[in-house]
Amino acid sequence: MANLGSLERAIMNVLWDAGRAMRVRELLDSLNADRDLAYTTVQTVAERLVRKGLLVRTPARNAFRYAAACSRAEHVSRLMLEALAVSTDRLPVLTRFAQSVEEADALALLDELTRRTGRRATG
Repeated sequence: MANLGSLERAIMNVLWDAGRAMRVRELLDSLNADRDLAYTTVQTVAERLVRKGLLVRTPARNAFRYAAACSRAEHVSRLMLEALAVSTDRLPVLTRFAQSVEEADALALLDELTRRTGRRATG
């Protein structure tokens, strides 16, 4: 995930995998399976992700619950579109991407593009 530090990515992955909002303590418990983080560190990074628009924060008694603002698929899609947007000539980028993905992914993409356009693929 571009522009995210390793702890930011880890927090996002925990929340995406959980599929629900979590308190900092829950995030900390999950994250500390692999490391030794302080509560305040996780809270600070979660707040940074709220400011970046990646998390939403809701009050829960005397704490907050944090949830992903979008799905992992939506986030990765946005990153791909941002990367594509920096090119002045998109066709070579799209061509290279299509040549680089595994065949199963290429076929899935072709199916979705065919469904979206309502056209049959030529071949």
